[in-house]
Amino acid sequence: MEELPPFLQAAAHPLRWRLLGELSRSDRQVHELTALLGERQSLVSYHLGHLRRAELVRSRRSAADARDIYYRLDLTHCGAQLAAAGGALHPALRYVAPRPAVPAPTSVLFLCTGNSSRSQMAEALLRERSNGTIAAHSAGSRPKPVHPDAVAAMAARGLDLSTARPKHLDEFAGRRFGHVITLCDKVREVCPEFPGHPDTIHWSMPDPSAEPDGRPAFDRAADEIAERLDHFLHTCATT
Repeated sequence: MEELPPFLQAAAHPLRWRLLGELSRSDRQVHELTALLGERQSLVSYHLGHLRRAELVRSRRSAADARDIYYRLDLTHCGAQLAAAGGALHPALRYVAPRPAVPAPTSVLFLCTGNSSRSQMAEALLRERSNGTIAAHSAGSRPKPVHPDAVAAMAARGLDLSTARPKHLDEFAGRRFGHVITLCDKVREVCPEFPGHPDTIHWSMPDPSAEPDGRPAFDRAADEIAERLDHFLHTCATT
């Protein structure tokens, strides 16, 4: 008997499908997933283990508290496995992800602690990828000068951060945004509420300035942000 494609083996269980749905919206900790799904922590952890072994979900320890773990849905790998599952049934069903449609006008605020690398790169990349349709901004809870390696990483991608300035999140107090995206575990702990109930998203990413290999860490961060933004633009095009 022919074996089910890996994606179907991993995602077919109802609870695992719900976990994938929640993680498609934001990185989450186990206790958040148990609250959202109304299930026991042991059961949620068990099914997260299945999804991790299938490489659909990844995890990393929180930079705010190393006892906590954030889970992230690997949408790129999900897409590859989904394409393989369709192709296994019939070549005409091999899924090909569409290019993001022109996103609806909205505004996005990216937050990290220093507003010196991750959030600055995300702001620049989203502005470029949305052709200016999305008003992108960034700020930090403890701003510090923009890191030269962040400037270099963006310059390698044709984007100029040389005149970017760090901004405190208080500068945006009272402003309305369609989406508020935290890229730092620490700033998520202190993120204020913004008016209008914006869509709040967390991307748990390491601070490249704390990595030992210098510039390559900034390139990795830029690559991850770009990948996440490509998926995010699909969300903006359908909401």
